[in-house]
Amino acid sequence: MNPEHFETVIEKADSKAIIRLPFDPNAVWGEKDRHHITGAVNGCSIRGALGQDADGYFLSPGPAWLRDIGLDVGAAVQVELRPEGPQMEQLADDITAALEAEPEALAFFQGLATFYRKGYLRWIDATKRRPELRAERIAEVIGLLKAGEKQR
Repeated sequence: MNPEHFETVIEKADSKAIIRLPFDPNAVWGEKDRHHITGAVNGCSIRGALGQDADGYFLSPGPAWLRDIGLDVGAAVQVELRPEGPQMEQLADDITAALEAEPEALAFFQGLATFYRKGYLRWIDATKRRPELRAERIAEVIGLLKAGEKQR
């Protein structure tokens, strides 16, 4: 998935600093309940979940992160962001088919942090030599996702 590059100014919203996105991540990266991203701000690594308000989507770097790289509200920054973790086009066909057949499970899976998505995928992939067990695990994962469970 291609990263998005843009230039912006760190804003203050309520009591926190935010980096407002000049695009809708649902339109660019696909519809999700929650977008977890990775990338860089002025060349310094950053990752986290995007927030949303009436004005659109934003990234909220913590005060320690800002201090450590010498930035504050009002600073102009170069930003590169991309979705974090395994995306739908990277999943095995059997997993993709199972998720697409259950929209509720798919929506929950796409909103999970990378850690949880990878955990489910590793557990399924641990069955490569036993295809019958793989199908059972995929079905179990779909059930857990539909129930809103982050991990097994």
